[in-house]
Amino acid sequence: MVFHPPVAIVAKAADAGKYKVGLPAWNMTLRGFMAGAYIAMGGALATMCSTGIQASDAALRFGTASAGFSQLITGAVFPVGLIIIVLTGAELFTGDAMLAPMAAFIHKISWAQVLNLWVWVYIGNLIGSIWYAYMMAYGPLCSVDAAGLITANAFGTRAIAIASAKVSYVTMAGHWSAFLKAIGCNWLVNLAVLLGICADDLIGKFFGIWFPIMAFVSSGFEHCVANMYFIPAGILTQGFITDPTKINAGLNWVSFFTNNLIVVTIGNIVGGMVFVGVIYWVAFRKEIAALK
Repeated sequence: MVFHPPVAIVAKAADAGKYKVGLPAWNMTLRGFMAGAYIAMGGALATMCSTGIQASDAALRFGTASAGFSQLITGAVFPVGLIIIVLTGAELFTGDAMLAPMAAFIHKISWAQVLNLWVWVYIGNLIGSIWYAYMMAYGPLCSVDAAGLITANAFGTRAIAIASAKVSYVTMAGHWSAFLKAIGCNWLVNLAVLLGICADDLIGKFFGIWFPIMAFVSSGFEHCVANMYFIPAGILTQGFITDPTKINAGLNWVSFFTNNLIVVTIGNIVGGMVFVGVIYWVAFRKEIAALK
């Protein structure tokens, strides 16, 4: 198994960032659309696989279920999205939050180019994620009877519960919690990206990506692109709930942005750019300069 030393990984990450900002806007958006859909695939799989094994408070009190096991299953299957992205060349905003700044730190690109990449990839990620959420909401998350009535099934109920939890950050303390969870998330996501760069073979890349992503999901951290799927999937599926008492009025398109996406996006930028990009640039800048 061939792997690169740390200084080479950082240099390769900067080169990747330089390449990405050189893409035309339509290509950034198209690759962003693919990445948004791929992350949504992981999110959808995590929803399906964790349905029925999440623990209630009562079950936890009596020791009959384990919330940790549900988190482990969710984390174990979610990494498929980033594995596909890294191996097929799609563009993920949270990865670009580290890769593009690394290129800027060593003066290979301008910060205007970094922002341009972020905007178009973010738009593409959002469109791809919502499209896949629509496919899931009107597909596996619902049931259709002989009369054509659409109702949310057990998987749909699980999707609604996940989305409801993600829009529950309604106070300053809640926003601070979401912000910290977002930092932790993209810290791990970008370590996964670096480990993916570290290896040259498929198996090495697979395991390098899988472990950090499993860790971030199982830890309950917040990822803005994943939430572009989870929350819309819950919003769309909630429309199939027939009992008004089971509808969460706080789960809507406004709360999607105000209670989650905005603060999580900012936290993801800090986690990727500062806790990985800045730290590794400072740690290895002399060695990188020697490579030139």
